[in-house]
Amino acid sequence: MTQATQLTSWLGLIRFSHTIFALPFAALAAVMALATPIGITDTFPAVRLRDLAGILICMVTARSTAMAFNRLVDRKIDAANPRTASRHIPAGVLSANQVLWFTLFCGIAFIAATALFLPNRIPLIASVPVLLFLCGYSLAKRFTSAAHLWLGVALSLSPIAAWVAIRGGYMGAFPNSSSELIGWLSDLAVPTILAVAVALWVTGFDIIYACQDAAFDADAGLNSVPARFGIAGALRIAAACHVVMLIVLAFLPCVSQPLGWVFWIAIAATTALVIRQHRLVRPDDLDRVNQAFFDTNAIISVTLLVAGVADCVV
Repeated sequence: MTQATQLTSWLGLIRFSHTIFALPFAALAAVMALATPIGITDTFPAVRLRDLAGILICMVTARSTAMAFNRLVDRKIDAANPRTASRHIPAGVLSANQVLWFTLFCGIAFIAATALFLPNRIPLIASVPVLLFLCGYSLAKRFTSAAHLWLGVALSLSPIAAWVAIRGGYMGAFPNSSSELIGWLSDLAVPTILAVAVALWVTGFDIIYACQDAAFDADAGLNSVPARFGIAGALRIAAACHVVMLIVLAFLPCVSQPLGWVFWIAIAATTALVIRQHRLVRPDDLDRVNQAFFDTNAIISVTLLVAGVADCVV
């Protein structure tokens, strides 16, 4: 196997191209964190290239850890499912031992990368709990149909983490009084609203994606919304998630000072894209799930990022 082929295999293992789903929201939160005054002052966080590099490295390594762990623990399930039997471990492209070492390497790299945010200690302190939560998603479908929500919450941590990475050093590692706690919670309002929107967005599109495996999951005793409620019911639940997501997203420019009319246009575009996404998939026609899942979601995340940056910079 050539080096180019090996690199392609590793990138394919972790679906590296799908990083575009979560990374734009971390980047958007970072830009808003830098463009938002601290407390009631006119002071803004300092722009440190090491913080921006840390966000990028942490996003890539955290996601790579979680994806590799998913492929590792699901290898037998993937082998039994005709749709996933060609994945790297079942197909013999990569061994379970190789993927295990890759998972450990990415996890250690993630924890080490949080040192880039020092003297802000919060990312380093939170690194292990966050990583455990991210990897926990891979086990969730064995005991709960809320696995889709677990994934949504996991990805929604990215804007909160980016915000804290930028501003945590100014807020202090831990609030020492009720007034400091109120200040903390107030400062986290903006990224939390964005995180809730991301969680609902991801939950909805993961339910759509899981419709492809509804029959297999039911036969294998795995928990998923399509296996429990049927494909038609699952698509209705996914649509409900996305309707609430759009409502929550509309609150963001209302509470975030830097966001303005450009972001409102992006919300309108996102609404149109979500409607298109749901029109592409029907209970009796799942042939366009990948188009609805990959293309539409990539456009949504990038559109919101570009609009947010435009409002914050201009």
